[in-house]
Amino acid sequence: MRTDQTVTIRRLDYQVPAYLVDSVELDIALDAERSIVEARLAIRRNPASTAPRTLVLDGEALEFISATLDGQPVQPVFGDNRFTLADVPDSFTLVTVSANNPQANTTLSGLFMSKNGFFTQCEAEGFRRITYFPDRPDVMSRYRVRLSAEKARYPVLLGNGNLLEEGELPNGRHYAVWDDPFLKPSYLFALVAAKLVCEETTLTTGSGKQALLQVWVEDGDLDKSHHAMESLINSIKWDEERFGLELDLDRFMIVAVSDFNMGAMENKGLNIFNTKFVLANPEVATDIDFANVESVVGHEYFHNWTGNRVTCRDWFQLSLKEGLTVFRDQEFSMDMIAAAAATPAVAASGKAVKRIDDVRTLRAAQFPEDAGPMAHPIRPDEYQEINNFYTATVYEKGAEIIRMQQTILGRDGFRRGMDEYFRRHDGQAVTCDDFVAAMEAGNAQLGELADLGQFRRWYSQSGTPIVSAEREWDPAAGRLTLTLSQQTPPSASQPVKLPLHIPVLLGLLGSDGADLPLRLEGETGAAPTERVLHLKEARQSFVFTGLPAGEAMPVPSLLRGFSAPVVLDHDLDTRELAFLMAHDSDAFNRWEAGQQLMLSVIHARLRGDDAALQTSALVEAMHRTLEADLDPGFVEVALALPDEIYIAETLEVVDAPAVARVRDELKRQIASALAPSLRARYTALGVALAATGEYRPDPASAGRRGLRNLCLRYLTEIDGDGIGLARAQYAAATNMTDRLAALTALAHAGAAKMELEDFFKRHENDALVLDKWFTLQSTAARVPDGSDQRFVLHVLGLLKHAAFSLRNPNRARSVILQFCMNNPRHFHADDGSGYELWAEYVLKLDGLNPQIAARLARSLDRWRRHTPERQARMRAALQRVADKPELSNDVREIVGKALAA
Repeated sequence: MRTDQTVTIRRLDYQVPAYLVDSVELDIALDAERSIVEARLAIRRNPASTAPRTLVLDGEALEFISATLDGQPVQPVFGDNRFTLADVPDSFTLVTVSANNPQANTTLSGLFMSKNGFFTQCEAEGFRRITYFPDRPDVMSRYRVRLSAEKARYPVLLGNGNLLEEGELPNGRHYAVWDDPFLKPSYLFALVAAKLVCEETTLTTGSGKQALLQVWVEDGDLDKSHHAMESLINSIKWDEERFGLELDLDRFMIVAVSDFNMGAMENKGLNIFNTKFVLANPEVATDIDFANVESVVGHEYFHNWTGNRVTCRDWFQLSLKEGLTVFRDQEFSMDMIAAAAATPAVAASGKAVKRIDDVRTLRAAQFPEDAGPMAHPIRPDEYQEINNFYTATVYEKGAEIIRMQQTILGRDGFRRGMDEYFRRHDGQAVTCDDFVAAMEAGNAQLGELADLGQFRRWYSQSGTPIVSAEREWDPAAGRLTLTLSQQTPPSASQPVKLPLHIPVLLGLLGSDGADLPLRLEGETGAAPTERVLHLKEARQSFVFTGLPAGEAMPVPSLLRGFSAPVVLDHDLDTRELAFLMAHDSDAFNRWEAGQQLMLSVIHARLRGDDAALQTSALVEAMHRTLEADLDPGFVEVALALPDEIYIAETLEVVDAPAVARVRDELKRQIASALAPSLRARYTALGVALAATGEYRPDPASAGRRGLRNLCLRYLTEIDGDGIGLARAQYAAATNMTDRLAALTALAHAGAAKMELEDFFKRHENDALVLDKWFTLQSTAARVPDGSDQRFVLHVLGLLKHAAFSLRNPNRARSVILQFCMNNPRHFHADDGSGYELWAEYVLKLDGLNPQIAARLARSLDRWRRHTPERQARMRAALQRVADKPELSNDVREIVGKALAA
């Protein structure tokens, strides 16, 4: 554990590295308790540096054995996790020998052990736990590694790049030598030594080169690797077709490990994955799991260029690789959905559903972050612990900022900018400003449109902008004035927020629901029915002419496709929202209108207002959607109520149990009103799915299952046969999607005792499926088995279950993080028991794995938004954690900022 004094690192203090490392040769003799690492570093002074001639290397949790400089023994000075040598020459070879203890490394950073072998995680600062090194992303080196280990226990030895040599050693050991032909920073180093099996195939790239693809898993999991391999092949082909980027290695490997802090890691040519995002077949994985595997495999492969070939200069530039690569994996998933669709209409609907899922994630995770004590721009100005900045802001908001550049420049313009980015910076460690400059340079022919000077403020300004829309209609002239204004709430670190460049994609609907031509005042000629408005001032008016005179005011469809990550404050009434829900040609905004209508009803009920007319309009609109000939996947998302977390985010003061109660009441009322249609659609979809034969995770089938299971969830909310339908579906299910959906419906209804026992018996030897079993119980609306015990006691029972382990990140997340972060109605119980549990487990996890502890700590960072009684209890829990004498930097930063807010 790190218990040294917290140091704040600031972006403006950046200095180039004093010394560069041209090549790294590692000889790693792997042993569970004492792995020996010999590192031969070819070092030279950086001509751009004016720092003193002192070599400073990072080293953490290492046992120093020896060091030589150009063959002569040297004795470094150690302190504050640093290895220091003064008065070193301009060019020299440093050889260090050190040892580390992988078995004792519960942080899962650096070199650690999982049940079947040795694995690494070096991003962000894990390489310093393997050997002494300038562990920063702007030191890029050529790596060669020789691995040796006991052959019987660890028969597979993997490293970055290409395999050069392998052979036998005395005493039952063996070795392998791997060479990576590309320069890379230390955070992309990886090794694996384990007992694994692989699925492999050979792929021919666009230039005709042959590449070996391998997916390595534990013996017994090979039947779950096919989808990951298929996703990898599709990713490679897509990146060639969409961006002209080809696989550059002779082989590309994915390795699945069950103990991993992150989802996956893009180490050059040797991607290490959490098993959650590799293993999938119909018996153990849901439709969502299949989609997530495809997305994460794509994400890590796309890093091969956006993150590896071009990397970030420093960790403040993290979104340079992560925001860009999230955008790329989102585009990949949408294109895969479209490619699998039977018709263009279904393709458009499927892409919209993916976009809706991404925006729901943004609103649930990033919008609260942007309004809390951990708020930061996508390019932060400072940090105390870099692991705390792998955030929704850097990833999800970062992706939105990339998407806005594509919206402004156009799809072809964005491609030109990407081509220029790689032309300029291949093999370099660069900044977010370098990326934007490449976008501008690649689109110089667009003139003023390619000037992204004001747009750069998105990189340096935190907070979620509020865009307000007002209308003025002149029916006689057929003239509509649309006034947009923007305001970003001030924060302590940024009390003055400047206007941003916000692209607002707009449509206008006439009285018949058709899109109208959008001709701005002064324009002539044909007018498009959809266009981007560039909001750059605090307040701007746009005047549209040539609209149907003498008719009702057109209804604006604003921010189509969620063209900017903002909160939209509009003046649409209930009738207009229902109209958009029924007619908008933009599927995202059709869904969004429904969400706004649902929120208006929920807000009215929370205030105690009479919401009968609004509720009636909502139910009627939902009934039309349910009965319409629409893609089932879209109907599913259109009928789903906003979740409790998002509802809370739209309130000034949060009373989480009250939010849950009102949402439950509305859900039951909708279910009662639509029960005949819900039952009919549930039955019809079951027949349609049965007719298609065996399970397939394609978007069309997944959409049918999703809507059918949503109907089931609604039906289990009311008296009648819903519980019976769920029990029958559970018993008859032939795939995990349907079985888990039925079990979840029963658990939320508090009627799952027998099914929970059966599910555990079926899957007690499959860790990932048991994670689902734990998760659905920790996030249920009621105690799942129907008992009357307090929910926190139920959670404590899960934490004491024989199958629970706090040391495994997936298992810890499945119970304690899921309860604290995704079950607000029970976590925020009136008696404060949820907060006491939170404090206890933040402290327990901090002693094992500070990264996971810090993620749990984020559950209380917005404590001031709750009712006064809850605020007092949350503050006491935060203080209890803050008062621990030896607290990790990871957790100290979170609770310190929360208490200071």
